[in-house]
Amino acid sequence: MAALFGQDALTDNGPGYAFSQAPSSAAGGIRERSFYPYTDNGGSTLGIAGEDFTILAGDTRSTSGYNINTRYAPKVFKIGGDDSEGTNATIILSVVGFAADGQILKERLDTIVKMYRYQHGKPMSVKACAQRLSTILYGKRFFPYYVHAILGGLDEEGKGALYSYDPVGSYEREQCRAGGAAASLIMPFLDNQVNFKNQYVPESGEGHALQERPRVPLKRKETEELVRDAFTSAVERHIEVGDGLQMLVVTKDGVEEIYSPLKRD
Repeated sequence: MAALFGQDALTDNGPGYAFSQAPSSAAGGIRERSFYPYTDNGGSTLGIAGEDFTILAGDTRSTSGYNINTRYAPKVFKIGGDDSEGTNATIILSVVGFAADGQILKERLDTIVKMYRYQHGKPMSVKACAQRLSTILYGKRFFPYYVHAILGGLDEEGKGALYSYDPVGSYEREQCRAGGAAASLIMPFLDNQVNFKNQYVPESGEGHALQERPRVPLKRKETEELVRDAFTSAVERHIEVGDGLQMLVVTKDGVEEIYSPLKRD
């Protein structure tokens, strides 16, 4: 180890470097050193839009590799409330990936939505906020926020609205979406239970003649149980998910926060 930090560890005439990737020397003495500004802090989020509500949920574990940084790092937030606690907020946001980028993105969007309220005397609609978030992400496309964002709220008709994004601002309105470390485990479950994919009426036919199950909007309590089931299953299979489950539920009465414990190992 002493040689690694010594005078001639990696160079002939200068101090050594402890980079994970040693400088490479090419013809003419040119050296290349790499820099990667991102990290993945683990965790997962999901969102479900109901008939008159929207739920965003995320676990509270933050990791770096095999290390747990903290067991309580929220990934779902109220946007555009009257104060720092998000009082009277009507929009919610989840971010998962690089925690620092997620925090900055959340604070930037929160500031924009609050300024809109002060300037126009009314809250920003979730549709307008979804477009604004897309613009923010696209504006950083050459050095993007390393996060998977999901935005939720109620639309002009009072129905649940959910928008999912890629890191450079492309987005679409969906019924449900999962993101983060355990997205590949949770999304098939949501496709089946929320989007009713591969669900058929028993004894309604044979082969391709089977009748699909009617797509009835889920009730709030039923949806909350689905969210808990999804994360309970994910923590059994993924080490970067766990500790606690935080849910934000948007209804016509406001935003309600629900916390449930998850496995801590």
